[in-house]
Amino acid sequence: MKKAKLLLLFILNLLFISCGSNPDKNKSDFSLSFVSSKAEFKLGETVKISVQNPKNKKIDSTSFYFERELLGTTTSTSELEIPLNFEKLGNQKINAIVFSEGAADSLQIDLKIFNSKAPEIYTYKIINTYPHDIAAYTQGLEFFKDTLYESTGQYGTSSLRKTNFETGEVFEKVELSDQYFGEGLSILNGNIYQLTWKEGEGFIYNLKDLKKTGSFNFNESKEGWGLCNDGKQFYKSDGTEKIWILNGETLAEETFIQPTTNRSISTQLNELEWVEGKIYANTYQKDGVAIINPKNGAIEGIINFKGLRDKVTQHPKLDVLNGIAYNPNTQKLYVTGKNWDKLFEVEIVEK
Repeated sequence: MKKAKLLLLFILNLLFISCGSNPDKNKSDFSLSFVSSKAEFKLGETVKISVQNPKNKKIDSTSFYFERELLGTTTSTSELEIPLNFEKLGNQKINAIVFSEGAADSLQIDLKIFNSKAPEIYTYKIINTYPHDIAAYTQGLEFFKDTLYESTGQYGTSSLRKTNFETGEVFEKVELSDQYFGEGLSILNGNIYQLTWKEGEGFIYNLKDLKKTGSFNFNESKEGWGLCNDGKQFYKSDGTEKIWILNGETLAEETFIQPTTNRSISTQLNELEWVEGKIYANTYQKDGVAIINPKNGAIEGIINFKGLRDKVTQHPKLDVLNGIAYNPNTQKLYVTGKNWDKLFEVEIVEK
């Protein structure tokens, strides 16, 4: 039984991979279409997909899949109603395998799945203000116990820092080589993981002494932006609509989610932070922070930090909001920005 299942998975992989990828393959006699004219749906809706068979060939059965998960199989009819209760939102695909006259043909159809609810809107209240290095082009921010670790960017000045968040003092600092632009960071299992921007590489440091112990390469993503973890695996943004989910041990990009509201799929999500089961992500060049469900990508809330930048020293190199850190020991949230001279402890308030 186990061998049969493995063989079936192998066949499915071959069929899905070959779908539309072989220029020498004859054009399929079948195609998929939505019974309704639209290709955009919301979570919880039902979509009806039909197999088009213009040559009236005998179809033995059709099996429909979402990411290798069997949605249903039809025999007497070529239509299937599919409840959109998938775990993932955004740009998705439904695959089908048509068994006809002794042959199998793989088909695919694209659709967009939006969240069924609009995000809740929040604002903020400043609880405390602390000093922050005005020269730090903040890219990543994370607490381990009560110590704040920071990754800074810019070619020639990128660094990894261990700091006292209350005084702004930098306890230790590791400079990156000039060819690297530092990005997000995250701490897991006694190691610090730091991304670089366009270099396709991340660095691993020992948490105790900040000694570099290794590196890792990006797989499908071309850039590194933000990084956080849930205690088991990493979440990595790259400026596109994808937040990649990385294996906690190998750092391989295994799958992804797409942050999605009830109306759109978001891009340009930058610094990431894991906060009580959700991903907090700021949008580059914007004052908003999205609260994301890590299971399906649903943007469940948006925090409007408008006006916070006005409360720091104004100077020529002052840049955007970027830097979210949550201390799970105290359940306090902190935010700062690129070349800001203040770190703010904030309370999130429903608007």
